[in-house]
Amino acid sequence: MNPRIRRNKRVFLLSKHKVLVVISSFIISFFTVFILVGLMTSIEPNYRVSSQTIKNWTTNVDEAHFLSLMILENRIFKEALPKDKPTLDVWKALFEVGTNIRMHDVRSLVSREIPGFYRYDNQILIAGEGTDYTNLTFESNPPLDIVLEEREATMPNEKPVDEPKPETDNTTGDKNVVYIYNTHNRESFLPHLPETDDPNSAFHNEVNITKVSDQLAKDLEKQGIGTTVDHTDIGSILVNNGWEYSAHSYKASKQVVETALAADSNLNFVFDLHRDSMRKDVTTIEIDGKKYAKLMFVIGGDNPNYEKNYALASKLYDALEREYPGLSRGVQKYDGAGRNGVYNQDVSDNALTIEFGGVDNTMEELFNTSEVFAEIFSEYYWDAEKVSN
Repeated sequence: MNPRIRRNKRVFLLSKHKVLVVISSFIISFFTVFILVGLMTSIEPNYRVSSQTIKNWTTNVDEAHFLSLMILENRIFKEALPKDKPTLDVWKALFEVGTNIRMHDVRSLVSREIPGFYRYDNQILIAGEGTDYTNLTFESNPPLDIVLEEREATMPNEKPVDEPKPETDNTTGDKNVVYIYNTHNRESFLPHLPETDDPNSAFHNEVNITKVSDQLAKDLEKQGIGTTVDHTDIGSILVNNGWEYSAHSYKASKQVVETALAADSNLNFVFDLHRDSMRKDVTTIEIDGKKYAKLMFVIGGDNPNYEKNYALASKLYDALEREYPGLSRGVQKYDGAGRNGVYNQDVSDNALTIEFGGVDNTMEELFNTSEVFAEIFSEYYWDAEKVSN
């Protein structure tokens, strides 16, 4: 046989062999993928790798590492890297991902070992006077039947309505620009519940945090700021849908908020008022002989408006600290695994969760704080209006 023909035949056979290898590899890979997917979806949920697992891994990596990876592709991102942050340390990043231990945060060493430590595994964005990791906001999440249970309550005295109206030419006219609601609308206060002294039972269908919302609306109106207060009973929504109190309260209230904002485009500030479960020594302050319920701003770190929400909370905290030092406990960040992390703050750039006092505060103390907060917020609002105009 001609050597050239023999060589061409070998080349053809070799090429045919490569094609068969490629096709075989593709078929094997194709079926392997399906087999792996089948195995992953058929095994017990406890053993699956979920998106939450991936989130937990990445949460434990220093933010500067992600920014350093972006710098590798575009040097302009180097301008955003804080000067006190080193560039990417590959071994440190691998260690943090593999162990779920944040080398820059000692709490990650013990958070999974000490029962109940999750209460302290939050971030303090701004620490007010006396605020530390031992007295951050704590949300009581009893079963829904405890929340809905009928209890005796003493009706608080209404704040006098004949107080002189502040002299101000500022007004939003017929526009309501603030929307107030209560995700946990039945959160009540022990001084008004004579039959219980248990913080986990401090709930009532009428004497509750909604009284503070109504008072805040009145105080804002006195400052010329139109306000809408929602009175939806979130507990009833949970019952009607068969939802749980701890898992679905924000889902229920978000439907209400989105409907309200869609109906009125003037609503620009969204405040969700809550009552903290911390005790009186943490949630009460006396200023010039007058007692007030302390405030705490809570920011959901997993919502897309996090930076803007935090900016608003920071400005209000600074203003409160100038005029009423110690009234605000600070600004706390809630995010991460096992938490809501959004708290409906994705509905607006100006959405805040505000803890008004605690389980031991009286309505008088809460109303005093409402008046102060309305004063401080109105100053912020009208200053912002001047700038925008």
